[in-house]
Amino acid sequence: MDALVIHAPGDLRVEDVATPQVGPDQLRVRVRAGGICGSDLHYFQHGGFGTVRIKEPMVLGHEVAGVIEEAGSAVRGFAPGHRIAICPSRPCGACRYCQLGLQNHCLDMRYYGSAMRMPHVQGAFRKEIVVDSSQAYALAEGISDGEGAMAEPLAVALHAVNRAGPLLGKAVLVTGCGPIGAMLVIAARRAGATLVVVTDQVAQPLRRAAKVGADETINVAEHPEALARFGAEKGRFDVLFEASGNVHALTGAFDALRPRGIVVQVGLGGEMTLPINTIVAKEFDLRGAFRFHQEFATAVDLINAGLVDLKPLVSATLSYRDAGRAFALAADRTQSMKVLLDFD
Repeated sequence: MDALVIHAPGDLRVEDVATPQVGPDQLRVRVRAGGICGSDLHYFQHGGFGTVRIKEPMVLGHEVAGVIEEAGSAVRGFAPGHRIAICPSRPCGACRYCQLGLQNHCLDMRYYGSAMRMPHVQGAFRKEIVVDSSQAYALAEGISDGEGAMAEPLAVALHAVNRAGPLLGKAVLVTGCGPIGAMLVIAARRAGATLVVVTDQVAQPLRRAAKVGADETINVAEHPEALARFGAEKGRFDVLFEASGNVHALTGAFDALRPRGIVVQVGLGGEMTLPINTIVAKEFDLRGAFRFHQEFATAVDLINAGLVDLKPLVSATLSYRDAGRAFALAADRTQSMKVLLDFD
């Protein structure tokens, strides 16, 4: 069956790959929708990110949803015809971090579409995939395949919100408004934040952030001084979610963050040099947020219950056969937020 295989930067091909046999506790799933993620773009544009590089052909993709075509003999609760979101994370369950409940730090993690290990973990941008039943989460009637595919980035945002601690009544600043930044707005609002302000350098993502609940959006390219008013009395915001991976976005928000404010770094970029004197003097808590675990189930529950609306974030849906155009569109922040691939 068809799959999207990356060979080198810019070299993305539709190729025929084999579907393995279904084991007793596995499901064969017809993939119907997939979301292009920032990591997919890094593989497509640069061949990887940081020290991670493609060393062999790899099927891309980890944000997918589809319909079950075959269930293994030991599977309970799922049957052919059921629609599911697929969790791309497969921790081993046995290492010290899995045993501590830190499955996102698993020592033997297999995460779809990742070149972090060799052989690479093949991804889910394919017409058919075999998954463990533990990776399947039922989608409710009326929920689109595209919404199901966005459970993964929503889970990333939910994990970041969990890392921040209680947000009830808090003032939140989000710097960087790609899909994760926009979903941080949604997640922070669901967690009880009473003020959510978003910054970015591009108008289009800011408009979409406003549609999903941001109280105020600031284009720092056009109005670089706009955050200054939040710096009165040592800062207005309780929590900063930094989603751009840009050191200037991070440190530029420090004046607006109150003493003992919490910084959750979500975006990945290059190495950063931080103003330690400011971090010490204002007693900031600096926390990382990496992937997710139990938050995937919460993301699907929120989507199924209609408690979050992700539809305003979808910019376009294109056929997987038109992947080159889809990836180019996804990389253009002036036009797109989340681009979905149709595998049906």
